[in-house]
Amino acid sequence: MKRQYVWVLSALLAVVVLGGLFGYQQFQQDDDGNPRGGPVELPSTQGDFSLTQLEDDQLAVLFFGYTYCPDVCPMNMAVMRQVMQGLDEEQRRRVVPVLVSLDPERDTLERLGEYVAYFGDDFIGTTGSQEQLEELAGRYGVMWRRVETPDSAMEYTIDHSSSLFLVDRNGSILQRVLYSPTPHQLRAALEQELGG
Repeated sequence: MKRQYVWVLSALLAVVVLGGLFGYQQFQQDDDGNPRGGPVELPSTQGDFSLTQLEDDQLAVLFFGYTYCPDVCPMNMAVMRQVMQGLDEEQRRRVVPVLVSLDPERDTLERLGEYVAYFGDDFIGTTGSQEQLEELAGRYGVMWRRVETPDSAMEYTIDHSSSLFLVDRNGSILQRVLYSPTPHQLRAALEQELGG
């Protein structure tokens, strides 16, 4: 029993130490242990962006990633595009897809503009300073870290959480949609929030 206790304690300590070493961000929780959410105010591909710009009946689909991401990000963006194309005109007006780049060093607003335009005119790309992104990601429960890749032409990658967040103009998280390469989960979540 004592040996098992020592093993569990060692494992927990390793998780804490490794989390600190690799730079994962601690996220802020509400009273129920869920990500807190809150305001999003960042420079964007369409001028300064704020959730408060949304109309009362609109919601944003927030996704944290970066344009050099080799797999999860383009897949998530493609899923969002597919779901947006399946909405009727009024539903599309009520949904604002927003990519928050966690790579401000490479993802200029110009590059973000080119990237999100590939997925649709409704998509907005945002980023900010390292401090802004750490604070924002912490509130949304997004874990991320920079990983150096000296043998690659990319020099580094960003490991990050891949959930989508449906939020209202106040930054309240309506739903957190786990990553999926198919559109079913996001479509169902949006239908539920849009009332149909």
